[in-house]
Amino acid sequence: MPGRNLTREEARERARILSVEDYDVRLDVSTDSTETFHSETVLRFGCREAGAATFVDLLAPEVHEVVLNGRVLDPAEVFDGTRVLLTDLVEGANELRVLASCAYSRTGEGLHRFVDPVDDRVYLYTQYEPADSRRVFANFEQPDLKASFRFSITAPADWRVVSNSTTPTPEPVRDGVARWDFAPTPRISTYLTAIVAGPYHAVFDSYTSEAGLVVPLGGFCRASLAESFDHEEIFAVTKQGLDLFHDRFGFPYPFGKYDQLFVPEYNLGAMENPGAVTFTEEYVFRSKVTDSAYEGRANVLLHEMAHMWFGDLVTPRWWDDLWLKESFADFMGSYAQGAATRWTDAWTSFAARRKDWAYRQDQLPTTHPIVAVINDLEDAKLNFDGITYAKGASVLKQLVAYVGEDEFFAGARSYFRTHAWGNTTLADFLTALEETSGRDLKSWSADWLETSGVNTLRPAIETDADGVITSFAVLQEAAPGFPTLRPHRIAIGLYDGAERVARVEVDVVGARTEVPALVGRVRAPLILLNDDDLTYAKVRFDPESWRTLLDSLGTIDSSLARALCWGAAWDMTRDGELSARDYLDLVLRHAGRESDVGVVQKLHTQVKTGLDHYTDPALRAEALHRLATGAAEELRAAPAGGDHQLAWARCLASASATPDELAFLRELLSGGQEVPGLAMDTELRWAMLRALCAGGAADEPEIAAELGRDGTAAGRRHAIECRAARPTAEAKAEAWHLAVDSDELPNATLGAVIAGFATAGQEELTDPYVDRYFAALTPVWRDRSIEIARRIVVGLYPSGRIDPDTLRRTDEWLAAAEPVPALRRLVLECRDDVARALRARGRDRRN
Repeated sequence: MPGRNLTREEARERARILSVEDYDVRLDVSTDSTETFHSETVLRFGCREAGAATFVDLLAPEVHEVVLNGRVLDPAEVFDGTRVLLTDLVEGANELRVLASCAYSRTGEGLHRFVDPVDDRVYLYTQYEPADSRRVFANFEQPDLKASFRFSITAPADWRVVSNSTTPTPEPVRDGVARWDFAPTPRISTYLTAIVAGPYHAVFDSYTSEAGLVVPLGGFCRASLAESFDHEEIFAVTKQGLDLFHDRFGFPYPFGKYDQLFVPEYNLGAMENPGAVTFTEEYVFRSKVTDSAYEGRANVLLHEMAHMWFGDLVTPRWWDDLWLKESFADFMGSYAQGAATRWTDAWTSFAARRKDWAYRQDQLPTTHPIVAVINDLEDAKLNFDGITYAKGASVLKQLVAYVGEDEFFAGARSYFRTHAWGNTTLADFLTALEETSGRDLKSWSADWLETSGVNTLRPAIETDADGVITSFAVLQEAAPGFPTLRPHRIAIGLYDGAERVARVEVDVVGARTEVPALVGRVRAPLILLNDDDLTYAKVRFDPESWRTLLDSLGTIDSSLARALCWGAAWDMTRDGELSARDYLDLVLRHAGRESDVGVVQKLHTQVKTGLDHYTDPALRAEALHRLATGAAEELRAAPAGGDHQLAWARCLASASATPDELAFLRELLSGGQEVPGLAMDTELRWAMLRALCAGGAADEPEIAAELGRDGTAAGRRHAIECRAARPTAEAKAEAWHLAVDSDELPNATLGAVIAGFATAGQEELTDPYVDRYFAALTPVWRDRSIEIARRIVVGLYPSGRIDPDTLRRTDEWLAAAEPVPALRRLVLECRDDVARALRARGRDRRN
């Protein structure tokens, strides 16, 4: 649709001639319509050029009235479905009024409408980043045209209505309907505004800072989830985070109150709307979860809180500098978690999970610098990725070590004071850090922020007959096509048995760096580069260290050191240096002794990926059986009722495929078999039923029975995934129809259908859809929202069909279709996963 994809140049031109004062936005969601709501916007803005023309963004089915400076404009002439054309602007103050019928969303973009199947209650929430506030009200949709927003919401009188400002007392409008008139916000970007409305369950508390600042706290979830809402834990982490950020940032929390709202069918983990942070309600745990889940939630709570300063108070000018908020929030989330909460090993989790995401993204052919070139909104949408978040956070962790922690936070404090309520670029932050640290950061920025790819570090060790080191060097390699050799500050750890017996730090520069501090020392059995995870790089081991790891990885005392070793082993598997079945051996040998349950769960995910994609198909069934057997043994050996027991139960469900394995799952479900301490609660039951359905050992009667136990929205999603996972042509046909031919599924349900359709090991059933997939790509990208299109493009790519023909057909489509850059990027990334899997399978065959 013309104008939907705003370009950077269009945004620059609009910012050149305009300055925005404020918005009055009136929304009416009290009507019986399930499709549209009333939206009225009064927008006051300044113009620097008399007679200039520009446009306002609006995605709406119908515009009823447009009035510019008292002049009535014909909507049929000025509105094209995505933009309202404005001409003959006056120099100085202008006023625009737009009345429209806007559409409720079922895709998680704009104003999302959800009906709870438990009680038929309606819940609304908004999600805008990067550019979906235009689905709700007319505006200048770009981050550098900040303004003050005054929202007025008309809704059912028994609802709760929340926005960025403190919730006012509602005014009666008519029987059963009220209006909430919110106070104006500070100057913020359009994508940061928020409205959440419905019969939400709410709890309240308050935080008081050392300086006496009182911040009201609110926690919200659907009424049907109230019994599972552990708000005490959430508020405890919230207060710990506010304490730490006040101390480190030296700038009081700037948005008055702090509400945290857990909403249904959410596309993201969370969104940093100032004063009204939204989270996926998956963080309201309905069933037993491991402590890793609580740790992960706490990390997200702190990540979003950091955004109140990095992103909301000070906002990137354009999406090129998305990292200025996301990398910082990702870094600060782990930093605050380790410094202020009970999860003191937060950097272990960061190394095991977040950096794995970064390393994968950075090795794709579509890798990009942390400071990326973002030409338009489609580029921006896809750049919320592992590089912008986790690589950027990794590099910031290194930067803190480089400039000094005190100097880093002094620079942050200066940055907030100087740029509060404004927009910034990379240069603004580097200037602040250079002033407080005294370091010239231009070369650091050029090497780390403005180049792509990940380096690999290897040790080169020579010893004499007595085992004394005579030469030690660190070799640095760059990936083909990305030749930058970066400066690294690393620690080198020497381990003898469980303990680290020595540690040295060294600056790695260039292809070879000598380490004279280790010469003359008796070598230890295990030598670990990048110990303490100070830099961002893949690491490898010398032969003796690798042999030591094979025997003793699980016995190392340090959880972070173990996580780094596990990560290196997985890198080797992905790179075809270690076979997937050897990686399975390593996991089965040592994962049972791994104390960090989050690392254990990550290993389960990785080893299953290795068996599904990197193992010779002729050997996959036997390897999968070994994983299931090992999981069953660890399940019985784990402490009853503990986190590790639950983790191994879920691993067992994911790996079970033989008749005997599936029969054991069925017995667990029916109660015919019990594992002492293992609670067969709702989520675990669904995980086991999905395995049974995928294995052909359960069908619609069992799905219907389980749905009768759990008729919630989550239960319905599990049921539809189970149906799509069944190994029948009919199940795949129905799933394909729901996902591609129909446009009726909401976002979360679509994801469940796609996951079931793409069940590993069912490629014979999904092969007939390969041609249909490529035929559907262009119309799907054209006709669906970008979030829904992305799910279809990635989720239905024939990634399980790992052979050269898949690469050939992908290349043919890319050449013939000439897709837009964002679609091309997604398909190229999918293709690369298959190419990597082919290489890894070659290694597995040679094993």
